[in-house]
Amino acid sequence: MKVLNLQCAHQHDFEGWFGSEDDFVSQLGRGLLTCPMCGDAHIHKTLSAPRLNLRSGRKDADAPEPAAPAGAVVAMSNHVMHPELAALQARMLKALREVVAQTEDVGERFADEARAMHSGETEHRNIRGQASPQEALAMLEEGIEVIALPMLPAVKETLQ
Repeated sequence: MKVLNLQCAHQHDFEGWFGSEDDFVSQLGRGLLTCPMCGDAHIHKTLSAPRLNLRSGRKDADAPEPAAPAGAVVAMSNHVMHPELAALQARMLKALREVVAQTEDVGERFADEARAMHSGETEHRNIRGQASPQEALAMLEEGIEVIALPMLPAVKETLQ
């Protein structure tokens, strides 16, 4: 198993697990790799420190592993990510997943459904869907409260 540190063109860092280097190259070449934060397919490997299990060769086999620098978030491959950025990404994904879990996806019917609820034609419920910027602005002008949220690929599934 090969664990690689990857980054998209928008500087989002993440890990990828592959059966081999050829597996990584094949998936990259076929466009199967995308950033879990933004969906960008322009992925490249970043530098990582190798992890060598040399405990059996140490003089003191019971010595603890050295600690990471204070405040650092360390991935399995010892790649250090800025802690504030990692925390912000985690909070954003958690909040968006809560929105997905607590709303009904009405898709492209969003504007029609929101207007029907606003006028009392249908019962009020939490919905989400797609609307053009013009439709969203028109709804706001009509007094319908809407908010634009990014629907990142990572929001719809659990990251492994």
